[in-house]
Amino acid sequence: MSPFAAAADRYAGMPYRRAGRSGLKLPAVSLGLWHNFGDDKPLDVQRAVLRRAFDLGVTHFDLANNYGPPPGAAEANFGRHYAADFRPYRDEILVSSKAGYLMWDGPYGEWGSRKSVLASLDQSLARTGLDHFDIFYSHRPDPDTPIEETMGALDTAVRSGKALYAGISNYSPERTDAALRALRELGTPLLIHQPSYSILNRWVEDGLLDTLGEHGVGSIAYSPLSQGLLTDRYLDGIPAGSRAAGASPFLTEDRLTEETLATIRALNDVAKRRGQSLAQMAIAWILRRGRVTSALIGASSVAQLENTVAAVANLEFTDEELAEIDRIVA
Repeated sequence: MSPFAAAADRYAGMPYRRAGRSGLKLPAVSLGLWHNFGDDKPLDVQRAVLRRAFDLGVTHFDLANNYGPPPGAAEANFGRHYAADFRPYRDEILVSSKAGYLMWDGPYGEWGSRKSVLASLDQSLARTGLDHFDIFYSHRPDPDTPIEETMGALDTAVRSGKALYAGISNYSPERTDAALRALRELGTPLLIHQPSYSILNRWVEDGLLDTLGEHGVGSIAYSPLSQGLLTDRYLDGIPAGSRAAGASPFLTEDRLTEETLATIRALNDVAKRRGQSLAQMAIAWILRRGRVTSALIGASSVAQLENTVAAVANLEFTDEELAEIDRIVA
């Protein structure tokens, strides 16, 4: 590919939303590098997706230490693309990463000890070639480590300049409350929580969104397309080469029951009436009413990326549409 020059109109179409009561704005749609930036994916496709995302106003790229395959590969590959294309735009992009899931052998390679979190942070910075992350997360709560220790490690990450903001992911409402209080005592606010959330997966509505709203914390929803279920890919069953037809532990064939397929088809009918694809409507639903700061999408191609990002053109729902979606899912 030729040297990258970002589109002059890259900020024209993307809404940006403030994360809680912070000064930081996130694009309504962010790009996650969970599934499509490991060593099993062509680098030229990765690079094309990243370039197009930035040209569409997607300024936030989300990583974790264990994203691959193999673990670490997504960060290393992003580092290659950053060095080739995005270094001149460092002050226009947000890059986040996380620590908490298994990354290396032995007692310090996962969870939330100070030793593990800060060692992982240094490794992630080395793989990406960055001198800091904009957001650094505790990827999951550690049941055996005091939350004050894990949050103390995030506080150290921020105070050392290796991260600008602290975040958490996959924390329950109760653990979220404890985490934000521990960070507040240290003088480092909790910026954002990254939970799973979709039309089909609404656990965050059982207290978490209320907790975040009460304390002025932002949110960024991962898997808003329910691992691909909320797309047009499975409307006629399971196609060869799809995630459900493969060995993915995240979307297995037994999830695609006739009842589930009927639900997806009914939701697709609502999307058609709105003039959207099912994926676009699913993203718009996540962003409705402003309770979620950003929807975190994946993309295996430029065409897929463009289709999903186009959701921002229509984020409004009528009360009747919302009620119909609830009836379909119920």
